Amino acid sequence: MIFNSFSFLIFLTIFLLLYWSLNLKFRLILIFISSLLFYGFWRIDFIPLLLFSVLVDFFASKKIYQTKTKKNKKKFLILSLLINLGLLAFFKYFYFLHDSTSQLFSLIGINVIPFEYKILLPIGISFYTFQSISYTIDVYRNHIKPEKNLLIFANYVIFFPQLVAGPILRAGEVLWQFKEKRQFKLENLNNGIQRIILGLFLKIVLADNISKFVDQGFLMDPKLISAFDVMTLSYLFGFQIYFDFAGYSHIAIGSALTMGIKFRENFNFPYHSISPKIFWKNWHISLSSWVRDYIYLPLLKIKSVNNSEGGFDKYLDHQNLKFYTIIALFITWSLMGLWHGASWNFVFWGIWNFLVILLFRLIKKLFNKNNYFENIISWFISLNLIMLGWIFFRSENLDLSFQMLSNLLYFKYWTFLSLRENTYLVAFFVAFFYLISPVIIKIFKFFSTKYKLIADFILAISIALSLILILIYNQEVNQFIYFQF
Repeated sequence: MIFNSFSFLIFLTIFLLLYWSLNLKFRLILIFISSLLFYGFWRIDFIPLLLFSVLVDFFASKKIYQTKTKKNKKKFLILSLLINLGLLAFFKYFYFLHDSTSQLFSLIGINVIPFEYKILLPIGISFYTFQSISYTIDVYRNHIKPEKNLLIFANYVIFFPQLVAGPILRAGEVLWQFKEKRQFKLENLNNGIQRIILGLFLKIVLADNISKFVDQGFLMDPKLISAFDVMTLSYLFGFQIYFDFAGYSHIAIGSALTMGIKFRENFNFPYHSISPKIFWKNWHISLSSWVRDYIYLPLLKIKSVNNSEGGFDKYLDHQNLKFYTIIALFITWSLMGLWHGASWNFVFWGIWNFLVILLFRLIKKLFNKNNYFENIISWFISLNLIMLGWIFFRSENLDLSFQMLSNLLYFKYWTFLSLRENTYLVAFFVAFFYLISPVIIKIFKFFSTKYKLIADFILAISIALSLILILIYNQEVNQFIYFQF
């Protein structure tokens, strides 16, 4: 069951009718059963694995809280981490580790027996594993107390709006919302539906149509692709993955809001960021903040703050670029890349972003944050480097990535164009309208305060047009990109 399918619309409608007619106890049961049904539409045989993960961290966290000595607390924490990360490693990284090891041994003349059995990747395992781990660690850090009610905790982990592709929820942010009977508010329902429509628009009308141009471009022989084509394709995929994933996040946030449950925002106009650091503070916020709080800061032996908002090294502005800081950043970004996919492409994508962030740290003194023109230069450089990094993310293999990027280094590849004219036009218009979107939003907010009737009319027309376009283009149900992670 996919968010952009008619079956999900029916599912959510029936769910909400039941949800708002029940008391708190039966609402919790409804959420649990509905979440399992939602997940079962994908693979019913992976439900036991999902529930096993829930049970492990529920009981491990209780043991951590009840144990008096720090040494014994750490034992239960390590047990939880080993089980969760062990399952993630087996299902997601077995082939990657097997193939990499085989290639390494082949260099010294040792042939490894091929693994003939097929291991299926449980959908959403990266997301619910990280969410469950964060809960156990937060209990260990005394940020939260363990939940006593197994049903409430299970709903926190398997809640269907965010189960498959996030946002990655923190227990301190949402767990308490399952304990209180949410009161029906027409405003929440209205805003939730608007977020769902916006998400569907971003996914169906924008992302899915852009994907056609991206797919065609990446199927071409890299020797026939010009340098300008490489830049165009990097921008197109950059916007495709943004509209795709931001669309999913909007639908997830909107679906939860129709139940009176509020999630943190997951995107905040990342391509307007004037530096890579700010970009990753505004892109996939729930993951970037998770990686900061549970990987990067611990590597530097710096205590994290519960419920802090996204981005890396928020507390490290005062620190110099010491060797261990660079190593911690490198490890963090390598793992960030590997989280996204079990291939060297994603590892190099992570390393690329590490190098970009490191570059901006080295030259940040050249940019005055209060200087408008220097901010524009910083934004332009940051945007292009981030966009080029998506080449690693999208390419079928590492060789293709390097071949495409190498075209940027030779003058002859800047002297011709290979893609169809409409590809460049689409890239231009998407970039143009995205970049002016804050201006459009400011104008709308002005009208909503000064001329509410006009603003409401514009909003109604926008929603109607969005729905029409969604119905026109929703002929083929396409999965969201982040489902593979």
